[in-house]
Amino acid sequence: MLPQPLRRHRRHSCRLEAVKQILLIVAGGIAAYKTLELVRLATKAGIGVTAVLTKSGAQFVTPLSLQALTGSKTYQDLFSLTDESEMGHIELSRAADLVVIAPATANILAKMTVGLADDLASTLLLATDKPVLVAPAMNVRMWQHPATEANINLLKQRGVLVVEPNEGPMACGEYGPGRLAEPLEILSAIQAALNDGPLRGKHAIVTSGPTHEPIDPVRFISNYSSGRQGHAIAAALAALGARVTLISGPVALPDPPGLTTIRVKTACEMQSAVQDALPADIAVCAAAVGDWRAAAEARHKIKKDGGAPPTLALAENPDILAGLSASGPLRPLLVIGFAAETEKLEEHAVAKRSRKGCDWLVANNVGGTGIMGGNENEVLLLTEAGSEHWNRMNKLAVAQRLAAKIGDYFK
Repeated sequence: MLPQPLRRHRRHSCRLEAVKQILLIVAGGIAAYKTLELVRLATKAGIGVTAVLTKSGAQFVTPLSLQALTGSKTYQDLFSLTDESEMGHIELSRAADLVVIAPATANILAKMTVGLADDLASTLLLATDKPVLVAPAMNVRMWQHPATEANINLLKQRGVLVVEPNEGPMACGEYGPGRLAEPLEILSAIQAALNDGPLRGKHAIVTSGPTHEPIDPVRFISNYSSGRQGHAIAAALAALGARVTLISGPVALPDPPGLTTIRVKTACEMQSAVQDALPADIAVCAAAVGDWRAAAEARHKIKKDGGAPPTLALAENPDILAGLSASGPLRPLLVIGFAAETEKLEEHAVAKRSRKGCDWLVANNVGGTGIMGGNENEVLLLTEAGSEHWNRMNKLAVAQRLAAKIGDYFK
């Protein structure tokens, strides 16, 4: 008989509905403290969690802490007769809908690539037939080591989902990529992998990032967009069950797990990719698409000759948002545009929504220093029902709020 945590149900509309379950492996590393918040968020979202704690992981969090938050036994020892009498390790590895490792150390990633099974966690990973999601966390040098890079690439080829680490200061005093992704980011990836939510069965197209419009082989026209907002929206929609196609201009962000990412450079390439991705139920045009491109790209680098600067003739780029809004039988059921303004926010947003023919428009004022390309956003949402002002918040929160409204729209 399965232990109680893996038989948990929730009552909904006078009927019993099985709860999605994850098996969470907590490996060693200072970032393990974030796992407790991840468990809290997952259980709050209605996801059942059974935890496995490695020997090194237990140096940073206690079994009691995990048990208190999961409401179930925390497993540690491969050869524990008590564990085996309650649930064999083979059954434990297959009873959940998804296996998650957070934090995933360089050591456990290496074990996965070669199939080592020398403790409970690595044995479960070798025995499971369920999807696996890893959230790596380690020193920047370890993350950038060729061995770790090769291991991550091999695991991706095998279908393992990877929540890329963030960049920032580390406990060791160094700075760079290697910080465990934030619990909300990992939860979004988990929900996307479980593919259970109000947008299940819906296809969403999301555009993100800037475009690069070449002038010559070494120069281009672009803007300060980082792609953070578009990428966050794509992940949030996937977390609600949508099948997401993310079409991204040049950004320094990792591809969100659990969805399809198509990378492009120019506005014309982005338009072509959007058209190829149709049909779709939802389109969110969050990319900062260049309005103009060089009318003729120089074949060689333009040189200074000591005279007057050259005149750059411009040509208008395709209007992707307006094109989607007027795409006839292939028009998505919900088309959402974005407007980055520096003045008269509401006036310009209302005019743009009317001009583009989109259903909703998300407008934000980017006139301040560091706002465009930053980590936060303050937006005005225009819909057929009126307008909503959202106070300044991080872009992940904006994405989740927008995705929730999209989910409500399709209920």
